[in-house]
Amino acid sequence: MHQIFQSFIDGLANSTDAASLRATIVAAATRLDVPCFAYLALPSRLRGAPQLISTYPPAWTAHYLKQHYERFDPVIVAALRATEPFEWGREVALNGSPTQRQLFEEAAAFGIRCGFTVPIHDSRGPVAAVTFAADVPHAAFRHAIEKQGPTLQLMAMYFHAHARRKLASERVVDGVALSPREYECLAWAARGKSAWEIGQIIGVSRRTAAFHLENAKAKLGVRSVCQAVARFAASQPLGC
Repeated sequence: MHQIFQSFIDGLANSTDAASLRATIVAAATRLDVPCFAYLALPSRLRGAPQLISTYPPAWTAHYLKQHYERFDPVIVAALRATEPFEWGREVALNGSPTQRQLFEEAAAFGIRCGFTVPIHDSRGPVAAVTFAADVPHAAFRHAIEKQGPTLQLMAMYFHAHARRKLASERVVDGVALSPREYECLAWAARGKSAWEIGQIIGVSRRTAAFHLENAKAKLGVRSVCQAVARFAASQPLGC
């Protein structure tokens, strides 16, 4: 266990972006038999977009963010109230609203039916949540939660501390962290520039500019540059 945790800490220290942070926690969580995870950082401003780093299916996370499910997700609602880690399953939605029950049924269709959530609070109150999830509470998952709960809580706290610091300067669109180049290309696309024009402006080839736009589309879970631009525009603060 010491070796796993030390590798995790070293990995966080060497991480530079959302992708490397994700790879670091995935490596540790996989060795602990809880490879399915999600880190959701709540927005600091009213109606802002959350930040999400996870191994959940992209189709689900894109839908989740688009529908602003974090505002009434029963697990997140519970994390806002709790300060200690908690386990959850189907029961979290049984007494909820019809919308919450629908959300849980949709999540279940993507293999997210139970989990262990660590609320992250600071002086401002609840700021994030880290969830280790599973399709069913199989033996390996139950063992990890029962035996490694304190370790998972500590991992979640370390992960949040590094993510908050290292993603603060990243470009985020609708809760999704983009690389500087992806964000830059999308910003120029939002101004009506083609891939060729963007390449000329930032000093890369048209093919490279198109590559960054494709990556941005994939991360945002959309099919066209127009849809990505719409997400970009909606994420910008008023007055920008």
